[in-house]
Amino acid sequence: MDWDKLRIFHAVADAGSLTHAGDRLNLSQSAVSRQIRALEEALNATLFHRHARGLILTEQGELLFDATVAMAKRLDAATARIRDSEEEVFGELRVTTTFGFGTLWLAPRLTKLYEKYPHLKIDLMLEERVLDLPMREADVAIRMKEPSQADLVRKKLMSVQMLLYASRAYLDKHGAPKELADIADHRLICQNPTSFQVAAGAALVQQLMTYSPFSLLTVNNYFGVLQGVLNNLGIGVLPDYLTQDFPDLVRILPEIESADVPVFLAYPEELRQSQRIAVFRDFVQDEIISHRKHLRGLAKP
Repeated sequence: MDWDKLRIFHAVADAGSLTHAGDRLNLSQSAVSRQIRALEEALNATLFHRHARGLILTEQGELLFDATVAMAKRLDAATARIRDSEEEVFGELRVTTTFGFGTLWLAPRLTKLYEKYPHLKIDLMLEERVLDLPMREADVAIRMKEPSQADLVRKKLMSVQMLLYASRAYLDKHGAPKELADIADHRLICQNPTSFQVAAGAALVQQLMTYSPFSLLTVNNYFGVLQGVLNNLGIGVLPDYLTQDFPDLVRILPEIESADVPVFLAYPEELRQSQRIAVFRDFVQDEIISHRKHLRGLAKP
């Protein structure tokens, strides 16, 4: 099959317009149209429904577009591997993780990575949805559970627990609860039960709710929960990785904690030799080691 025609088809399907595809490819609309007609004749199939507002893929067009999308992702992966250099790390690295971990732990530490590799470009994708790494929706992921997708290199980084925290100012004004039943005298700040969150955190919140907190503030991510706690609104359910960067947080009811939440780093097997993956993996592991040392220091009497 003619690769050039497939490239033009992919651009048209992605843009939904002959004109827009032509602009991307630096071709005239008539040249793009001729290539699409020639491809349809070669396949003996209609690839697009044409209407006043643009083009819509037919069922056969959808099948071909799925194939060209997969091809494009494979080509991107091959290009990334070719461009990787042992002497210099550059290019784009697409990293996906949860909104809470990405904003509160990872992003604040990226200064160190950029200082060492200033030409590296990181696209940080923060969402709770698990992106498909083998299909190259991202290059590397940090997730709060072991990835189940096939053909991935996996490494457990650490375990996290959800604990109870309050600000010093809040505790000075309202006092610290002595036992779990005292939650009834305080405002609880936690993730909304309907939001994406780890099961261990949801189970702890469910337990706390049985004690009927005096008031409630729910947010759909841990960044919002943290802001509520730092602004003296109540007692928050937060991950323990915050203690290093937010020393004003005071842990309360230290006997109350969630089950362990494993944190995994994963990337496609085909990127095992990628220098960009390697430097990012080593950077995260070094920061985890530093984080663990900090927690051990806090635990010493």
